[in-house]
Amino acid sequence: MTFPSDILAIDLMLNIPGEDQTSWYEFMRPLFLDEGSRNYAKMPAEYMFRNIPEIDPQSDYIEYTVAEMDKWGVERAMLGISEENHVALEAIKRYPNRFFASLGVNPNNAMDEVRRIERFKRDYDIKALTAFPCGLVPQVPINDKRFYPVYAKAVELDLPICVTAGIPGPRLPAEPQKVEYIDEVCWFFPELKFVMRHGGEPWTDLAVKLMLKYPNLYYSTSAFAPRHYPKAIIDYANTRGADKIMYAGYFPMGLSLERIFTDMKRVPFKAEVWPKFLRDNAIRVFKL
Repeated sequence: MTFPSDILAIDLMLNIPGEDQTSWYEFMRPLFLDEGSRNYAKMPAEYMFRNIPEIDPQSDYIEYTVAEMDKWGVERAMLGISEENHVALEAIKRYPNRFFASLGVNPNNAMDEVRRIERFKRDYDIKALTAFPCGLVPQVPINDKRFYPVYAKAVELDLPICVTAGIPGPRLPAEPQKVEYIDEVCWFFPELKFVMRHGGEPWTDLAVKLMLKYPNLYYSTSAFAPRHYPKAIIDYANTRGADKIMYAGYFPMGLSLERIFTDMKRVPFKAEVWPKFLRDNAIRVFKL
């Protein structure tokens, strides 16, 4: 069960830091009703995270990020790109062997969003879609009809979709991210590769039950320090779910790579689970 220091990881949730990271969360601001959320210092869920990374000003944040990846054994990382995120686009251009792209989607935009997915796949060869149902304005439940054109396009383009599931960290209504909603989506779209993000708590037992039920349903460990990985997920990976659980971090949003990989040494995965968790499952599911 010892952590294998010789296996280079693939990180399914990472970002390039910068001078103004608070701007990353402005899309949610219309939903914030309490003063703590409206006046956050670093990020809207900072009450949940101790020691959010403090990064000194850098002349080149892309080079800084690659150096951190090298230091902590991360070979490749998935970056969310958009029309406005010029730093992420530059990182993928500069280091195509270290970074690959995902696209965050907003199903409220209907067919315009479907055409946007097609454009980003053509122009940037995105490897996945991502969605934050509770953070959309207005919110869109996982099984809402507005998501269905996005899911259909993901199937057509053979793109996994990584969707935040469970109680959100920011103080937003949680109903859109009930894990039970995933059941309907996986039933109606059996070819869709659906990857749960951000824990699925408090419904991790249900998440495991659904992964047993549906071949194309997966789980990534984003936004969790490894010491807090749910026991149900560790037990599942060590038994029938070794091919279903994938590493995703949360640098620099809430966790440093140092914190993640220092904690990782305490995770009791079986020896045969580690290579699948750290990289092999990501290579297969995201076609890297």
